[in-house]
Amino acid sequence: MTLLQNEKVSLRALEPKDIDLLFDLENDVSLWKYSNRLQPYSRDLLQKYIANAHKDIFEIRQIKFTICVDDDIPVGFIDLFDFEPLHHRAGVGLIIRDQDKTKGYGGAALDLVNVYAQKHLQLHQLYAFIAKENKISIRLFECKGYNVTGKKKDWNFYEGRYHDEFIYQKLIE
Repeated sequence: MTLLQNEKVSLRALEPKDIDLLFDLENDVSLWKYSNRLQPYSRDLLQKYIANAHKDIFEIRQIKFTICVDDDIPVGFIDLFDFEPLHHRAGVGLIIRDQDKTKGYGGAALDLVNVYAQKHLQLHQLYAFIAKENKISIRLFECKGYNVTGKKKDWNFYEGRYHDEFIYQKLIE
């Protein structure tokens, strides 16, 4: 078994064949509230993003992996963003297609990205920003050892009202 593979999933670099899933997930209007987006991404823009995904994390401060099951079937994406090598930390973003959300793939991907962050990037901590009402993500991150370390009151405005957002952190040593 390789570093970016466990019994449930494997993580690999973005490839051109991921465009359909990336397009569908990035343009899911119901998720925009969690990513502070107001407009869709074009297929052309996402193809350019995939074409540039080979750039080094130390250069662009982020990396996105495709989460795959079985024989390289993509089910979602996990990324490290706002990578801060000086402070040994990065944010974590995770998205799994709806039909696969309860199969343990998100947790397995978090386990792998944790190992990657520790062994290859020498990170001390990972963090995530999670909307208070996003109970599925809260349960997942808490099960994987993330702790609430703060709350941003009335941080985001959507669906006609303000919403709190939690800060979750995990120290990895």
